[in-house]
Amino acid sequence: MRELSAFGLSGIISADDMRVIDKNADGWGISALQRMESAGTVLASVVRDEHPDRVAILCGTGNNAGDGLCAARHLANEMEVLVFCAGEPKTPEARAQLAALTACPVTIMDAETPDLFASDVIVDALLGTGARFPLKEPYAGLVARMNASSARIIACDVPTPGCRADRIAAFHLAKTHAAEVYNIGIPIAAEVFCGEGDLLLVPKKPADSHKGSGGTVLVVGGGPYQGAPFLAGVAALRAGADIVRVASPTNGFMPDIIHDRLSGDHICEAHRDHLISLAENADAVVCGPGLGGSADSLTVAAEVVGAARKAVVDADLLRSPLPRAASETIYTPHPGEFARAFGTVPESLVKRGEAVRTAASATGGVIILKGKVDIISDGSRVRFNRTGASGMTTGGTGDVLAGCTGGLLARMQAMHAACAAAYAVGVTGETVCEELGDGLLATDLLRHLAHTLYTEL
Repeated sequence: MRELSAFGLSGIISADDMRVIDKNADGWGISALQRMESAGTVLASVVRDEHPDRVAILCGTGNNAGDGLCAARHLANEMEVLVFCAGEPKTPEARAQLAALTACPVTIMDAETPDLFASDVIVDALLGTGARFPLKEPYAGLVARMNASSARIIACDVPTPGCRADRIAAFHLAKTHAAEVYNIGIPIAAEVFCGEGDLLLVPKKPADSHKGSGGTVLVVGGGPYQGAPFLAGVAALRAGADIVRVASPTNGFMPDIIHDRLSGDHICEAHRDHLISLAENADAVVCGPGLGGSADSLTVAAEVVGAARKAVVDADLLRSPLPRAASETIYTPHPGEFARAFGTVPESLVKRGEAVRTAASATGGVIILKGKVDIISDGSRVRFNRTGASGMTTGGTGDVLAGCTGGLLARMQAMHAACAAAYAVGVTGETVCEELGDGLLATDLLRHLAHTLYTEL
């Protein structure tokens, strides 16, 4: 694991990335309550550095508040501690911290008093990384009073929007400029390996959704391999796409898919204008499943990718020069296809990670190098996915991954879509293999994929 630390994050990270890391830490045995206890201990140490006689800790209702409540407990016997609670804690971890705090010699209040803002130090534990302007009451008023006070203000992880901060105690990684970063025991694996946290970023359809709001996906492929584009198409539907069209010179009928039957036995120049028109009107295009290696098929398919806003490039289309969509492109090679497009695949995991990062940087897209451990990179960050099972060596599972990736790409940023798809398809394979073992079919994955993506968290 030590060698993979080179792929860890640094600098300022987004709220989404921190949500992923937090949830992934659960999978490595570091619970939210453990992380909160570590963060609260660190926060108490930062307060001690200021040598205050009185500290006021202003808490909201989320886990940011839980960090503040924990810090109050650690400081309770050392100085005068005033704790303001803006409301009842909403998370079980924050509720546990408040329950423990009630057994300590601190003053807990739910109404503002002058003493709060006359403290030597004020800890801003009101709102976390998801807070946005405009603030509602009581938060807007509390921020105004903090800003007007003469106290030193210490922000817990991030300042509440609009609040001045003399110090920012950030946990694990910085979420804003000028933060002091403190380790709270989250393992590096929570950053570099895909996990359940990656599924948190998969958008759920709101109650007022309508047909098409989940995205439209075009799958272009088929000819020599009849089933591949249909496997990809159903996988895109299972990944949440609302409308999927399969354009293929292959006969087939699936009631959930719009089948655009192309003339002839392979994709060729005669289909070019029609396919480009379809690509221009799709949210994402999956191109390559079952395509075959004929020169005219590859030429037309590459032009279709070039006309797309977003695209997943798979199978025979993975060869130099690689086609690229206008906005975001994800490439899904197995080792042989990677070698054909980019050169030799190194043996060691670390060197593979570096090779995939270099290749992704050169293409300007995201690469999923499929294998026992999948490697995913956008040219900057590198992630590893360990999910999957031996029964997934059967034909068609790669088409399911391509389709799932396309279905997510229609509504997500490319790197997030790639990580979520690789993790979800692998977990689905593990689930199916427990039941069927080596008799797994690619179509078996389709029955369980949506459950993995949308109901297991």
